[in-house]
Amino acid sequence: MADVTARFLEYVKIDTKSDYDSTANPSTPVQFDLARKLVVELKALGLGDAAVDEKCYVMATLPANIENKVPVIGFVAHLDTSPDISGAGVKPQFVKNYDGGDIVLNKAENIVLSPRDFPELKFYEGQTLITTDGTTLLGADDKAGIAEIMTALERLHKHPEIKHGTIKIGFTPDEEIGRGADHFDVKKFGAEYAYTLDGGRLGELEFENFNAAKATIAVKGRNVHPGYAKNKMINSMIIAMEFNSMLPVRETPFNTEKYEGFFHMTNMSGDVENAKLVYIVRDHDMNKFLARKELMRKIGAFLNEKHGEGTVSVELEDQYYNMREKIEPVMHVVELAERAMRDAGVEPRKTPIRGGTDGARFSYMGLPTPNIFTGGHNYHGRFEYIPVDSMEKAVEVILGIISLYAAK
Repeated sequence: MADVTARFLEYVKIDTKSDYDSTANPSTPVQFDLARKLVVELKALGLGDAAVDEKCYVMATLPANIENKVPVIGFVAHLDTSPDISGAGVKPQFVKNYDGGDIVLNKAENIVLSPRDFPELKFYEGQTLITTDGTTLLGADDKAGIAEIMTALERLHKHPEIKHGTIKIGFTPDEEIGRGADHFDVKKFGAEYAYTLDGGRLGELEFENFNAAKATIAVKGRNVHPGYAKNKMINSMIIAMEFNSMLPVRETPFNTEKYEGFFHMTNMSGDVENAKLVYIVRDHDMNKFLARKELMRKIGAFLNEKHGEGTVSVELEDQYYNMREKIEPVMHVVELAERAMRDAGVEPRKTPIRGGTDGARFSYMGLPTPNIFTGGHNYHGRFEYIPVDSMEKAVEVILGIISLYAAK
């Protein structure tokens, strides 16, 4: 299945970085470059209705080749890459027969991918890895998912003897900035169940994720000449630091794992008169999630009481919720994926997502959508890599799921 690698390498050439600050849909027009390419490829593989809409959502249908009625299932991946680092000019590097040691990504800049920092590398001794050149991300999140879906479709196209029901394909824009499901038409998509190909390490199977909110803390100060500022100046930046100091010091991404939630400051800016802190707030447990938001409100109220009403404003915006509530009533979608993995020689690793996927929101829109591994590691940065074997296994799992549904 070298074709999955070839497709992946072709897709990562296309810059599809999304943009937090854009209000357009999609947030960046470059996402259309990959979307239009995929429409052409989908039609060539027999999905004649493939199309991309004005907001850059790609949808397509592979008609069933069996007469018995089986559930319509979908496979979804996202077009965009993270805005955290450049996705332009990606230069993938191959590490064949990986020896378990350091990988020099960029000698000139002394950028090294090391198992001392990323011990998961040791799992892939003897395999072929695809890495970055240390100057950009790789784009496995989620162009690996796209390549795996497209390769599975190619396999079905070349082997019509493989029986399958109706298959729906969806590629979404702006997932990395939390907008991937904003304009996704679940009714038009027409699947009963779906799977996102947007996970990480080989074997990951995820049906629970964080409850998520964005918090924006705005602080108003008062500037006075520092030589005459006694009892007059109000330094908004110092009050902003005071706000942060009142959050639990060990409840940050660096100190948490598994089901532990956190507060994560993603941006800070300001001067004496105005300061702003932006956080993401995460927890798998809804009650704890609500308590985190309430704590931020209480800190804001305390600081207003201390420094004057209107000094601090706390704006909270929910982003997505834990899909487990919607998946549990239809757990067969997870169990079937587990069986497909084991049939492919992959041990399922059911882990909570310390983040979110389009599938989390789809699940609340009436389309239960657990998440499957793509094989990638270290997403959103220059140390991203993916083992070729893991991509090939993902293709096998997709085909296994399709065959198991066809046999129902």
